[in-house]
Amino acid sequence: MTIDTNPAPHPRLADACWLRAPETQRVIAAVTAGGGEARVVGGAVRNTLMGRPVTDIDIATTVRPEDVLVRAQAAGLNAIPTGLSHGTVTVIAGHQPFEVTTLRRDVETHGRHATVAFTEDWSSDAHRRDFTINALYCDADGRLYDHTSGLADLSAHRVRFIGRAEDRIAEDYLRILRFYRFTAEYADGSVDREGHEACAATQEGLDLISAERIRAELLKLLAAPHAPLVVSEMDEAGLLTRILGAPADVVTFARLAALEKALNLPPDPIRRLIALAAPDAGARLRDRLRLSNAEAARISALDLPDPTFEPGAADDGAKVFIYRHGVETFRDGVLLTWARDLASPHSDPARRSLLALADRWIAPTLPVSGKDLLALGVRAGPQMGAILDQFEDWWITAGFPVEPAIVRQRLAALINLKKE
Repeated sequence: MTIDTNPAPHPRLADACWLRAPETQRVIAAVTAGGGEARVVGGAVRNTLMGRPVTDIDIATTVRPEDVLVRAQAAGLNAIPTGLSHGTVTVIAGHQPFEVTTLRRDVETHGRHATVAFTEDWSSDAHRRDFTINALYCDADGRLYDHTSGLADLSAHRVRFIGRAEDRIAEDYLRILRFYRFTAEYADGSVDREGHEACAATQEGLDLISAERIRAELLKLLAAPHAPLVVSEMDEAGLLTRILGAPADVVTFARLAALEKALNLPPDPIRRLIALAAPDAGARLRDRLRLSNAEAARISALDLPDPTFEPGAADDGAKVFIYRHGVETFRDGVLLTWARDLASPHSDPARRSLLALADRWIAPTLPVSGKDLLALGVRAGPQMGAILDQFEDWWITAGFPVEPAIVRQRLAALINLKKE
């Protein structure tokens, strides 16, 4: 028997395009064919109420996962048992995946995940979720269901743990970072004090979480709209030092975020991570956060302070840097140097002009390849590589000339030099 005593007396979401979509209605109808209930839960409901885009649609149901599989397949839908032990089946309709999860209640927690039992009690399912704004449900007709006062918190732009914060955190210590990330994303920047104090008191639990999970959550947090305010609170609680392995530079981080906004640049999580942890922290961050090779290389390419990123520097050095390391890393250097200069305003025309070089100048392609050397009689091997390296060094120093006559003359000189 389904237990549910709290349909929320609020406007329906019946007009939401994602709910009216044939794919959504088809999945809900398939899951409930033959009995049971199904409701959309979490981000789709939350974001719709806040007027934000919806990307994923998760469905909660009283139907057991093995029955979800059978019913979905009977309806001609592709169903994948992505997490049967936890009650989750991915149902695909019209090439769109829907995660369908049976209602659950926690039996035992382990700090990373919980042992769960299936239930038909919607309130029990709601109270095992992390935050009140993530425990909102709506049925196929758009009726809302709120068991945790999530609508009030959503209206107040408040992110709050469900029940006792320490209990929710103990179920998965990654919820510490999720708390701050959701606050930076969905709240007005002010941090719920009870939740903040619980996160500070239980932060040692982050040591149990994989670096990959921490990295993913941290980068989302750093790019959120109210990240500077939230990051400052985290730093005072010692959380950033624990995560980064060294004291954080929240001042440079805040200035960089303000610069990005003033310059209409999208927030860049890796650039913000460099500001927070310092450019010389590349190797440490790579190991602690399992950064990708490209992300680690982007950080390692910066060796600040560097006159290349100062206003008044010759464009030649900047062009060489762009050629060697790319436009993205050049912007990193200019913006981070700018953010570190507390006396430099956001309107500084010289720094703006230097930053714009990345858009004004497109790095050319080396006009010589191994194929050209083969045509000139140079055999493949170490000698060819040495000639190419020497040519590239000359070409960069000469200002990237592309005139064929100049290129041929220099290449011939290098080849003759190797033959002597």
